[in-house]
Amino acid sequence: MGERPGGHHRPGGSGAEAGAGAGAAEVRLALLDDSDATGLHRAVASGRQRGREPRWRRVELRYVDLKAGRRLQVTAYDDTQAFTSNHDAGSAPGAVDELLAEGFSSWHVESVTGTLQARVTKKGRLLVHRSGAAAPAPDRSHDRTKQRLLPEDDPVLRELGITDAQGRVKPSRQAKYRQVEELLRALDAALKDATAAGAVRTPTPDDPLRVVDLGCGNAYLTFTAHRYLTSVLGIPVRTTGVDVKAQSREHNTAVAERLGLGDVTFVQAGIDGWTPHQRPDVVLALHACDTATDDALAQAVRWEAPLVLAAPCCHHDLSAQLREVTPPPGGAALLRDGILRERFADTLTDAVRALLLRTRGYRVDVVEFVDSAHTPRNTLLRAVRTGASGAEAQAELDTLLGQWPVRPALAERLR
Repeated sequence: MGERPGGHHRPGGSGAEAGAGAGAAEVRLALLDDSDATGLHRAVASGRQRGREPRWRRVELRYVDLKAGRRLQVTAYDDTQAFTSNHDAGSAPGAVDELLAEGFSSWHVESVTGTLQARVTKKGRLLVHRSGAAAPAPDRSHDRTKQRLLPEDDPVLRELGITDAQGRVKPSRQAKYRQVEELLRALDAALKDATAAGAVRTPTPDDPLRVVDLGCGNAYLTFTAHRYLTSVLGIPVRTTGVDVKAQSREHNTAVAERLGLGDVTFVQAGIDGWTPHQRPDVVLALHACDTATDDALAQAVRWEAPLVLAAPCCHHDLSAQLREVTPPPGGAALLRDGILRERFADTLTDAVRALLLRTRGYRVDVVEFVDSAHTPRNTLLRAVRTGASGAEAQAELDTLLGQWPVRPALAERLR
């Protein structure tokens, strides 16, 4: 990982920043507490306040013990890379003040004594929620083994054929295991962000979180996501997998029965041919082929699902249309060579999808969730429903489609 780039921001600022008021002071104190008895376990900052553009997509903080002593370790993520810096007692307060002034909309701070969640509303108010859910004793080691969200010996991974009878990842399934881990990591961060923002409700045993996986196939993520949310995070969840193939429903139902997962069910239906009894809280659509991703996104919008995670697969639809369009001035070079046309079609498809979701009141991030060495289909659309106006996104979309006169499948379905 690289060194975290420099650049300084004045602490404080407007009331819209998470640097004003008693709540912000409490967040700051929690971030600077490095004691073993009450100190910081882990903190995550994400999202962006209205009218602000943080340099980073996400920032994580924890304390580590180096040879030179205890340091505040800050790992900042942009769309492609992570940058890490370590701060001693003298520089840590300044580093924290910089981050508080960046314009993040959400802070999730876990300490030994409890959890603190802070979010900035669209009107610039800072809301702070505290709970007594304590984090485990913090691991201060610098060279710790990378934390696995699901242990390799988890029975779900064995049942899915990712690990062997001894709980070791099979050599041929290393890429799949890495993909599952990174998707769970993305789901964890997105769910915490959406919950802190008030988009996703707090589930209860009587009214569990409703998760729907559209086009679930063999349900690798359906099972692993359910396992992680219930067994690791302790959230009550009811999960439904939807796929058009009878073989998928039969196979996945048998796996659920062998694992004793009565709160995971599967139905045979097309993505646009199934209606839930209650609105889903989380909609997943991972590697649904071509316009099946558009079917899933359209359903999520119709249901007004609070959180949507989609990892698109192939993009044949717009690629075929681009063969027939007259490109704007200077655009012919993007279509002349087949490989460039395919890559441009990928980018254009997902850019249009993101804009269409924004027109429907979603905050959308398009990120790389796993290195391309593990899968070439590594783009993730992460959408949180805020209800914000989509007028600006609509203007962008109109301009884009005016330049490139294609007919996006998602636009057709939403129309």
